[in-house]
Amino acid sequence: MKPHIPTLISRKRDGEHLKPEEIRGLIDGYVTGDVPDYQMSAFAMAVFFKGMNAAETAALTTSMLESGDRFTHTKGSPVVDKHSTGGIGDKVSLVLAPLVAAAGSRIPMVSGRGLGITGGTLDKLESIPGFNVHLSLPEAEKQLDEIGVVMMGQTEHFCPADKKLYALRDVTGTVPSIPLITASIMSKKLAESLDRLVLDVKFGSGAFMKTEKEASALAESMIAVGREMGVDVRALLNPMSEPLGRAVGNSFEVIEAIDCLDGGGPGDLRSLVLDLTEAIVDVPRSDLEKLLDSGIARAKFDELVAKQGGKPGDLGKLGELHEAPVIREMPAPDTGTIVTVDAGLVGQAALQLGAGRSRADDGVDHAVGFDRLVKCGESVHQGQALCRIHARNKVDFDLAEALLDQAIKVEP
Repeated sequence: MKPHIPTLISRKRDGEHLKPEEIRGLIDGYVTGDVPDYQMSAFAMAVFFKGMNAAETAALTTSMLESGDRFTHTKGSPVVDKHSTGGIGDKVSLVLAPLVAAAGSRIPMVSGRGLGITGGTLDKLESIPGFNVHLSLPEAEKQLDEIGVVMMGQTEHFCPADKKLYALRDVTGTVPSIPLITASIMSKKLAESLDRLVLDVKFGSGAFMKTEKEASALAESMIAVGREMGVDVRALLNPMSEPLGRAVGNSFEVIEAIDCLDGGGPGDLRSLVLDLTEAIVDVPRSDLEKLLDSGIARAKFDELVAKQGGKPGDLGKLGELHEAPVIREMPAPDTGTIVTVDAGLVGQAALQLGAGRSRADDGVDHAVGFDRLVKCGESVHQGQALCRIHARNKVDFDLAEALLDQAIKVEP
């Protein structure tokens, strides 16, 4: 029997708890078109104000993940993944996915595109010429069996309820709702049919959650849903007050990720990759470090690139393949110590250059962004480069430089 949708909306508006079958009926009706956008908008707003308990959120998540196709896996090594709530310069997935596969687990990473100031893994991967993120589920499952890793976008039939509901939330002011965020993230991740999941929950100026308290509440909500659904979910809270690493922008972040896979790269990036990988694989940290330092993880990344249409030989020349017309250093105004590199403002500057998108249908420029970015606590001399800006033209350069001037603070 189909639920009476106006009654469900009214009950949730009044703070009542809904039954799993009622939530399933609502989501099924929304996917088929029986429940129109205006009713789902009203329901989302009711959830925004009244929230959901763990059982309701789990029911919403389950209904959304069961609205489409799911991964099926052959028996064998554990199937694991990582999800980040977004950040500036966050190229962790590019290092973690091949590292996890090199460590003997399987990782079917379904990722998204950047929107606003946060970069998307798919956009970064597509700065590798020929890299194909548009795999079908059977293709992805086959590749996972063969090399232990796949990095792809959400297919049309993968969690269609989430795709439809997220677009609606985006235009109805209901994005910042912990139950709705939880269901959106967890439905996509649990549709990968995982054994373990680690959540990298960011907080700070360059994150969706501005405070550690908000990030903690979201983490607890996602862990509770994982528990309800029988999946081992762990969460790490990480600050996003300054960008991760020293590069922001699609091709620059791939270059930096490759440095990390070659045993180098910025210390904060390497440390976070190891922290998150440790949470989902049964391999000691010292052995994970050896996989990075020995080139084994890098070889797995090359294998991934080749499998998905790219040429590993192109990886060493991404800087030449994506060369912006205007490349200039930004000099330090004074001698002193870097006390602030505001991630939110750096993200806005990258968006200004064209490295991100304001709307879902915008394109991105793989050649623009920042590298050689200073880190908090470092000493600089007047005139020394704070970063290098890669811009499409001088107007964009000047606008980005003005934002960076606000973002980077030097104290004597």
